[in-house]
Amino acid sequence: MNATHLALLHHHLSDSLRALPGETRRLFHGRGRCWEGLEHITVDWLQGIVLVCLFREPAADEFAALQTMLQQLGTSDEWQRSGAHSLLLQQRYLPDSPMHCLVGELPEEWVIEEDGLRFLLDLGRKQNTGLFLDMRLGRRWVREHAGGQRVLNLFAYTCGFSVAALAGGAAQVVNLDMAKAALSRGRDNHRLNDHDLTRVSFLGHELFKSWGKVKRHGPYDLIIIDPPSFQKGSFALSRDYGKILRRLPDLLSAEGRVLACVNDPDIGSDFLIAGMVSEAPELRFERRLANPPEFPDVSPEGGLKVLLFKRG
Repeated sequence: MNATHLALLHHHLSDSLRALPGETRRLFHGRGRCWEGLEHITVDWLQGIVLVCLFREPAADEFAALQTMLQQLGTSDEWQRSGAHSLLLQQRYLPDSPMHCLVGELPEEWVIEEDGLRFLLDLGRKQNTGLFLDMRLGRRWVREHAGGQRVLNLFAYTCGFSVAALAGGAAQVVNLDMAKAALSRGRDNHRLNDHDLTRVSFLGHELFKSWGKVKRHGPYDLIIIDPPSFQKGSFALSRDYGKILRRLPDLLSAEGRVLACVNDPDIGSDFLIAGMVSEAPELRFERRLANPPEFPDVSPEGGLKVLLFKRG
């Protein structure tokens, strides 16, 4: 990350500030490897807050130069006219992912909008803010297809899919995640959108010990599987995904659908397609959803993979 790379990033962000989107969006996706020297940087627009994330430790002089460039951006004419008020820098490569406020103030919580839905973010306290922006079109698909459906949301995190499903008229949504604090934030997100919580269940359990509880709420018309690549002591994608796939026939309705996701750059779509053929052959692959255009990647298989399967 030399001076040329930083100048390119400054130019890109200055242009973005001149034409900011009305809702939360990624402004710069270096992790897609489309900008040499900036592969470890992302920048998000959180509707008043610019969040810059570093995923690899730079040299000390590079880190200082990056901070200087960002502080200069925060005093520019583009910044003043944009309505932005805070610029945050997060060191994601460190264990506690510290977040530094370079311009303005660091709010502990912040409400953003996506497709008209509201979500509460955590800033400065956790590694992730609470909403993965690359899944925007997946949430939109769920909203468009959830009407009257019974939905199971596995690895629910803060229930973004659940919020989308209720907004789309889902009859019932069951959210399962072993992180009860994340599910509590999911309740907050539903309340932010004035949703009827009697149509939503929150199961704070470890999935592989809870199949009985999950099955009692079924059968489901739509099952969403969006796991982490690795969760210490509970889940490893390449080892454990198949265990979920083989349970799907017992959980799905006669014409149920599955939205299955992988966000490991080293694991492609074929992993899920072949896994479904092996573990649940009655489900056929329909198509892969597109990723948002603000997440370009040099490899079609390098970014998020969201695949649709249907029974029958």
